[in-house]
This record gives sequence, C-alpha cells and structure tokens, in this order.
Amino acid sequence: MSLLSLYDLSLVGRHDVAALEVADASGVSRTFTFGDLEARSNAWAHVLAARGVVAGDRLAFCLPNRTAVIDLWIAAVKLAVILVPINVLYRGREIGHIVGDAQPRAVVTTADRLADFPGVPAWDVDLLEAEASAAPVDRRATRSDASTPVALVYTSGTTGVAKGAVLTQGNFAANALALVTTWEITAADRYLAALPLFHVHGLGNGVQCWLVSGCHMRLVERFEHDKAVGWFEDYAPTLFFGVPTMYVRLLETPPDRAGAIGARMRLFVSGSAPLPAQVLEAFAERFGHVILERYGMTETLMNVSNPLVGERRAGTVGLPLPMTAVRILDESGTAVADGETGELWVRGPNVCDGYWNRPDATAAAFVEGWFRTGDLGTRAPDGYITLQGRRSDLIIAGGFNIYPREIEEVLTTLPGVREAAVVGVADPVRGEVPVAYLVGDGIDAAAVEAALRDQLASFKVPRAFVCVDALPRTALGKVQKHLLPAVDLRR
Repeated sequence: MSLLSLYDLSLVGRHDVAALEVADASGVSRTFTFGDLEARSNAWAHVLAARGVVAGDRLAFCLPNRTAVIDLWIAAVKLAVILVPINVLYRGREIGHIVGDAQPRAVVTTADRLADFPGVPAWDVDLLEAEASAAPVDRRATRSDASTPVALVYTSGTTGVAKGAVLTQGNFAANALALVTTWEITAADRYLAALPLFHVHGLGNGVQCWLVSGCHMRLVERFEHDKAVGWFEDYAPTLFFGVPTMYVRLLETPPDRAGAIGARMRLFVSGSAPLPAQVLEAFAERFGHVILERYGMTETLMNVSNPLVGERRAGTVGLPLPMTAVRILDESGTAVADGETGELWVRGPNVCDGYWNRPDATAAAFVEGWFRTGDLGTRAPDGYITLQGRRSDLIIAGGFNIYPREIEEVLTTLPGVREAAVVGVADPVRGEVPVAYLVGDGIDAAAVEAALRDQLASFKVPRAFVCVDALPRTALGKVQKHLLPAVDLRR
C-alpha cells in the first residue's frame, strides 16, 4: 500500500477538518485543514519538480520543526522522492558523511545554515515556501507502492560509521497502521508533537499516526520543559509521544497542575531510550497515567509495545506489535529459553530494505529475512520482552544515539591526545551522557571540549574529560572500558 492512498483518507476525506496548529517564531499560531495540507503539498511538488527533482532522487532536509517539513514530506511521497533527514545539531563532520554518502539532489535548510552544506545545492526553505505560495495546487503525483523508498535515515553501527537505512512507503504505512490500531488512535485525538521531525520517532510514529488517523496535531519547534506545562494546559492534548528525558522534566510539574493535565490525557508513550522504572512510577503517581513504553529502531520503526489495555510492566517494552515477529536467539542462532538473554531478531513489513550502498552491512544484518537488531533481551513466559542492553557500547542520551568510536576518532586528532576512550555514565535527566578518558601530554580539557563542539553535535560532547596514565587493555590490545575509574558527575 502506498502512503498516499492512506493519507487520502485525511487529506481528501477530511478536507475541511482542522488538522494542524503551528506557532511561528513570534508565538503566533496558524491553523491548517487537511485540505490546506493537500494544496500546500501539491504546490511544493510543483516547485520541486520545476527545480529538477524527479522520482528516486534523494532530497535532504536540515530543519527545525515547522510546517515546511510536513509540506516537504507529503510532496516527496507524491513525487516518489527519497527524503534524507539531517539532525539540526549536526555539524561539518557528520553532515559531510551523510551528504557524501546519500548524494542528495539538494539540501533544504534555513538561510543561516546554507554555508554548512558545501559541495551540494542548498535551498533556502523560506524561498521555497514563497515559490510554493504562487505555484499551482492541482495534484502532481508519481506512481508508487509499498516497495517505493521514501526515506533514507542515517543510523550508526557498532563501528560508529553512519549507515543509511532505506525505508519504504510500505514500512511507514505498516508501522502507522500497527500503532493506530494497537494504541487506538482516532480522529478524536489531539496530538502534541514535540519530538524532532528529523528523527523516526517524531516522523515515523508521530506524523504518520496523525495523518493516518486524521486526528489534530499541534507542532512545536522543540520540547522546552519550562513551556511544556503551558502547552498541555492550553492545547489539552490526549496523546503525547516523548523520550525519557522529557518525562523526567515533566515530573517537575506541580501536583495540582499535573493532575489536571492527566485528567484530560488519554495516552503518554515513551521510547528511543530505556525508561527508568522509578520515572514510570513517579509519573503515574503525579499524573495518574502509566507511561506506555515501546521499542523500535531506525531500521525497523516499531517492533514491540506494552499494551494499551492490560499491564504496562515497568522495565519491559511489552509484546510484539501486529505484523511483527520477534525471536530471541543465542550466538549460534538457536532460540533461548524464557528468562535467558539473547539477541532480538525481527521480521515484518516494518523492517527496512537494507542499507544504502552497503551490501556488506545489509548481508550482515539480514539472515533469511530476519533482521538482527544487535539488542539483547529476555522474554517472560507470558511474552513480555525486557531489553538487557546492546551488543555494542552504544550510549543513548536524551533519545539520541551516541557511538563512542566516532568521538574517540576526533579526540585522537587533537593536540596532545594519544589515546582516548569514551563511555556512557548514568545521568538522571538524559539517561546517559558520554565521558572521555584521555592519555597524553599537556592536555587542555577546555581546548579539547571547544574543538569537539566545532566538529560534533552538542549532545555528543563528553560531559567530563578524565586524564589517565594509560587505558586498561587485554592481551590482544582491546580497551577494557569497564576497568576505567568511575566518575561522579554530581560534583
């Protein structure tokens, strides 16, 4: 099934119904109907086509949450164009790799960031919007189906080298149908969207569930904990998707205001990083809601979810979603017994087609139609799955993936640094934060931090820099990160 055939239930079937509310930089809100979105995306499709964009082209965007991202997404579906989301926090090194690998036709971004994309056409989003305002609004569409690629989303493997997961229209459609059905999302819901749309959590879950269900969405540029309570009170949403860091911040809400918000809400969902059991329990006490935790990946979208009706078990990610099969296997590929740890393998229409221009990585990740997630977990006798960590040393900070090797490679290029090791340290707000251990002579930690901020996204910059005489290693030279001295970040 193509995404457009699903969207038409809202874009055409609910043409005059209010669909989207977006506040601009000055705080003034605009409201759009589904008919407005149909017309706007048609105009964007005409503008992109006039600029030479054709089916199969990659078109990158590096944008904060705004209406243009929605327009661009729907227009890309109509033209069978492959969108490449780029994290707005990324800088030269990270951008260079994605652009060099994906080879996009152009990058759509804000005027202040046009210079961040050398070697590829960079299009000012405001100029595109101005062109679209004068463009035809009749539908311009290209034939597509479930197998048509629609997004190339970059994730990282255990080596730290970013890989582009090729996600199809069928992947997004199956994921949305599974979530809308399982979480009973309907046109009566009101969805407060604070997740970034360059991430599959916000784009693959939030936007798709909104469009498929025909509910109302309020889009904010980013989550701001000092404003969030006001958003909940003003907009009165029934549905919210967040990461654990957001829920930690929401626990600062005064009990009386939290109770009033909870009384109007229907469902809080958490993902992208493990939700601490104590946060789930404290949130339930303050807001009167047990957060629904689920598990997914960039390559697979959503795989597993705690139930809407029934026990939402603390510390678990729940049960396999409709159309998705999950196995838990040992290193030999044999199923483990209940309660024993193994690697999660998944299969279903939600799983990507493979990695862009990486047949080696695709072959390593797929075995007879099953995708090896690299995540370790156990299954209870009643089917609930609990994640036990990753085969790699991935760090997840506030819902963002951080691969230590990428940071280590940059560190060892800096003056005085001979060796470096980066590990994740528990943090009460972000879940984990990176800490760097450095070996060298005359290392200036402030200069090291400044250099990293020029080359990496802010969330990847280590919270602390610890100088040590040597890194502990095995006889074969592998760094034993668990033997590094502990760091107390509370000081």
